[in-house]
Amino acid sequence: MNVPVLPSILLLISTAHAFQYTELAQYIDSHQEEYVEALRDWIAIESDSSNVLKRAELHRMMDMTAQKLRLMGGTVELVDVGEQELPDGQTLALPKVVTAQFGNDSNKLTVCVYGHVDVQPAKLEDGWATDPYNLTDINGNLYGRGASDNKAPVLAWIHAVEAYQALNMELPVNVKFVIEGMEETGSNGLDAMIMAQRDTFFSDVDYIIISDCGWLSRRPALTYGTRGNCYFFAEVEGPKQDLHSGVYGGTVIEPMTDLIGILDTLISPSGTILIPGIREAVAPLSDDEWKMYQDIQFDIENHKNKTGVNQLMYNNKVDLLAHMWRYPTVSIHGIEGAFSDPGTKTVIPAKVTAKFSIRQVPNMDPAMVKKQVTDYLHSVFAKRKSPNKLKVTMVIGAKPWLADPQHPLYEAGKAAVNRVFNTDPDLIREGGTIPIARTFQDVTMKSIIMMPIGGFDDGMHSQNEKMSRFDSTGFLFHFRFLALSLFKRDNEVLNKKLC
Repeated sequence: MNVPVLPSILLLISTAHAFQYTELAQYIDSHQEEYVEALRDWIAIESDSSNVLKRAELHRMMDMTAQKLRLMGGTVELVDVGEQELPDGQTLALPKVVTAQFGNDSNKLTVCVYGHVDVQPAKLEDGWATDPYNLTDINGNLYGRGASDNKAPVLAWIHAVEAYQALNMELPVNVKFVIEGMEETGSNGLDAMIMAQRDTFFSDVDYIIISDCGWLSRRPALTYGTRGNCYFFAEVEGPKQDLHSGVYGGTVIEPMTDLIGILDTLISPSGTILIPGIREAVAPLSDDEWKMYQDIQFDIENHKNKTGVNQLMYNNKVDLLAHMWRYPTVSIHGIEGAFSDPGTKTVIPAKVTAKFSIRQVPNMDPAMVKKQVTDYLHSVFAKRKSPNKLKVTMVIGAKPWLADPQHPLYEAGKAAVNRVFNTDPDLIREGGTIPIARTFQDVTMKSIIMMPIGGFDDGMHSQNEKMSRFDSTGFLFHFRFLALSLFKRDNEVLNKKLC
């Protein structure tokens, strides 16, 4: 796993605890194969939340997660969060959310760990060197879909608690888990569940930790912000059925031509978003932010080599980081209904659906983005004077999240990272989206910190996703410090510092 660890709760470690840590570290190192096998079992489940045909696998993944926590003696519930409505009007049961609790001592602080066990789609033919659902160890790297995002991090936290139990050590804090199965598609049903349990399950939670992110470089990091995600379908429908291009080509206005035409108006070749109102909503980069970005460890050449491109949109570190983290972007992901199989097929598709997203940032509201995009595409489409029909739908509207990196919680995190790694962490933001962070912030009013457990080169959402096994940012190293992070600080001192 990669990342500092949860120097979390961010407890400064005193020498009085040194013997406990040594014992924990030895236990964790001696059980590494068990941890790998547990991850192997989880990776084998194709818990792709975007594919409704895999929904049974997703339910199985949630059951397996709950069972592991039950076997550890936790108070576990599988919370029903309702149904999902599909584009065709059908409904499908959402995977239940797993909640668990270890300890309920009112004299202790309570930490809630959030994670997810659903994954992005993956197929061998996409370019994987190994079967994405068969964990494969190559030179100390564990390859498999979900290895870094987010199954291994979830297991890391679970195993940290398990190590305490195995050694008959008292947990220094109460630990709660919230583990879901729809994060990769917008955390359907989770917002309502958190709202419903605000005054019950979350009432005694002091801090929330999210480990669904990664380091930026080989330097440890703490994450204080993420972008949101507005995901759209743009459907153009024309003929009543697919047509032969030789027979009908040149006599009909083709839906694919219309669709590509309007997609081309979303963003300029230089990356400028052309939808009115989007760029105007973004707060300008402050001098303090500029200096913070300037001090972050980031290798432009390495970033370029990792992505496999000859040229990036920007050639300086600050511009690149700013456009990765705190500016919105438009990405076109695919076209459903178009011919994409190998070979040739002379068909005019009767209906095609583009899938694209806008990563949104603070000061942008999903409802407003939906209106801006819908109005803009309809206005562009109207100018084409096409007889075809356009339908625009926003299927995900996840808000961005931003914390104060000067908050005492982050100050404590920086102190813990410095103690563990003998260096200060980079304070970074994530270009991706973790929908639940904003919900936790708005609903529970609890302090949140993101403690990455993912390497800068793990390939999350990409081919050959992996988690390091051995090196200094590897998962054994991380398990040790996940356990270390649970050490209790003096309650009075902590409460005084964080109030």
